[in-house]
Amino acid sequence: MNGYGDTYYARTLADVSQRPSLKGAVTADVVIIGGGLAGLTAALDLARAGRSVVILEAEKVAWGASGRNGGFVGPGYATGHAEIIRMVGVEQAQVLHRLSIEGVQIVEENMDSLAMGENKRVYGKLSVLRYHDQDSLERHCEMMQREFGYHLEVMPTDAVQDLLRSPKYHQALYDPASFHFHPLNYARSLAKAIEALGGRIFEQSRVTGCDLDRSEKTVKTAQGEVKARDVVLAGGGYTDDLVPRLRRSILPIATYVLLTEPAPGKLAEAVRTPMAVSDNRRAGDYYRLVDDGRRLLWGGRITTRTTEPRRLAQMMQKTMVSTYPQLEGVRVETAWSGLMAYARHLMPLIGQLQPAVWYVFGFGGRGMNTTAIGGRVIAEGILGSSDRFRFYEPFSLTWNGGPFGVAAAQLTYWTYQAMDLAKERRAARMA
Repeated sequence: MNGYGDTYYARTLADVSQRPSLKGAVTADVVIIGGGLAGLTAALDLARAGRSVVILEAEKVAWGASGRNGGFVGPGYATGHAEIIRMVGVEQAQVLHRLSIEGVQIVEENMDSLAMGENKRVYGKLSVLRYHDQDSLERHCEMMQREFGYHLEVMPTDAVQDLLRSPKYHQALYDPASFHFHPLNYARSLAKAIEALGGRIFEQSRVTGCDLDRSEKTVKTAQGEVKARDVVLAGGGYTDDLVPRLRRSILPIATYVLLTEPAPGKLAEAVRTPMAVSDNRRAGDYYRLVDDGRRLLWGGRITTRTTEPRRLAQMMQKTMVSTYPQLEGVRVETAWSGLMAYARHLMPLIGQLQPAVWYVFGFGGRGMNTTAIGGRVIAEGILGSSDRFRFYEPFSLTWNGGPFGVAAAQLTYWTYQAMDLAKERRAARMA
């Protein structure tokens, strides 16, 4: 569907314009390999600063995780704040979290300045516990207010269950500043803004080779080449072996999403809020009402399997109904998978590979804010206006472990899944 596969976002595109593939030789100040949200954000900031920019995308703008995710925009990283403190210390962890908050603000500012009126923002997110632990939520709220001035609220169990009619849920963290939106329409709006500033975007233009060692870099596709002073490598879960060191630094992890048929009556019996919802498990469910409450977009599960399961829709429907039995019989209209890029340390990979060669990828699970701030700090590094990209240097291009790393990642997920289930069972016995 429009070159994107059959997803909710492809079905509801606001702009279906096509872009050419690269043919012949072109020059630019900066060439960006990868047309996802990180590459687009960097390109927009560079074009606003007067730099000539070329984006080379192997498929279509935001074809990968950038255009098929849950659409949640909020601060934070795939790893928790306490773990980041352990890795880099309190002071740098605070800087990194403030950068993640700035990432949310970048998305909002772009939507405002580019007048994306067709892309509705729905504010509010609930992060729900599947066992009782109100004290830990209150401590987290206090820490976020004290250290970052960031306001969160604890929602008690009865209030949660008034909105989310599932017996599995207990307390929740309410974040009024997070929101959900249409990520593919957002990405394509960024692309149009880049082109309006003179930037050039070539789709169906997979990079086949590059010479990164000269002062003028050369990047080649099947039918053309780009010469530029700076190169930005902005891949994701679909990163190939163009630069083997980058590919060896990430694990492609699959997640799955479904879209229900229109069923406003039944959905209203289960989900009584337009806010985004996720649960507290390591690979928990995340979902939201779309089409003004007529349909439910439901995501969840992770696996190291890179091919789509044969019975994906049935598998996802079973997960949804296990949380909301009242949705039994609601038909799944379409379901899809997407590959996220995770580093072993679960932090984004943002930095400089060598002089004038930059990388920005590895946003697994929290890409809406981190792609924005990642793209911005790389643009600042190229422009020489800041070296904020160095705050991410402690999270290096660590080897992913190869086949053993894949097996270890899957085993870790199963372990956390078992631990989450054990917590839920203990909570049920104590209830």
